[in-house]
Amino acid sequence: MLKGIHHTAIICSDYARSKAFYVDLLGLEIVSEHYREARQSWKLDLALPDGSQIELFSFPDAPPRPSYPEAQGLRHLAFAVESVEAAALWLNEQGIATEAVRIDELTGKAFTFFSDPDGLPLELYQGE
Repeated sequence: MLKGIHHTAIICSDYARSKAFYVDLLGLEIVSEHYREARQSWKLDLALPDGSQIELFSFPDAPPRPSYPEAQGLRHLAFAVESVEAAALWLNEQGIATEAVRIDELTGKAFTFFSDPDGLPLELYQGE
């Protein structure tokens, strides 16, 4: 019945800063962008090369996501990359801190974590 993940929704605290992070830094493609006056909210649809999408929302006075200690619910968003080491190095060169690259003991694949402008956990994972 389920065929894949269509999109992930993210609520940000600073729309312009998060838009620049996901579009200008990470290179996601803008599909559509709308300001919803009644909700005082931006909705930005972003596409990844595999067709999956991120919906980036802004809402006034949205509370921060509890992360540490980790809260129940969705834990992080993982992006497949050709080379975790190369992608992490590139992020570091752009001023984005990443954790040390580790190897998943179950799959043998490399991975690392970094954060978006609101501290949301993002992962780079060795793709196929």
